[in-house]
Amino acid sequence: MTKFLIVVDYSPGVVDTPMTEWAAEDVKAHMAYYTALNEELRASGELVEHLALSWPDEAKTVTSDGKAAVVTDGPFVESKEMLAGFQLVDVDSLERAIEIAALVSQVPGPGGVPLQQPIGVRRVMTDADFEELNPLG
Repeated sequence: MTKFLIVVDYSPGVVDTPMTEWAAEDVKAHMAYYTALNEELRASGELVEHLALSWPDEAKTVTSDGKAAVVTDGPFVESKEMLAGFQLVDVDSLERAIEIAALVSQVPGPGGVPLQQPIGVRRVMTDADFEELNPLG
């Protein structure tokens, strides 16, 4: 089995209206879809973890030189590349991870229209990946 991170950011897909402006029933349907999908993945043993993150306006960016941390607000709310949430899955293949990402991409938006949101798929590295970088280590 291989772990993959299914990455959801704020890219709108075919719906430009932010969720904060959707009708309550559309938000409920959206979240119910995620709940059902996550329950299905948990039942199959493929779901390791899933989290939704707070809105971008609550984000902080931290930099440090080892002596002092500098904390700024951001990124800007308009940033579409900011992480909205993720699912960590443990599956047999990249193909299965892509199938799950497709299910996430079709989450309903306003009026039940599938969002067609771009979803990232990233393999979680293992110790073997790092051993390849330093074969003597």
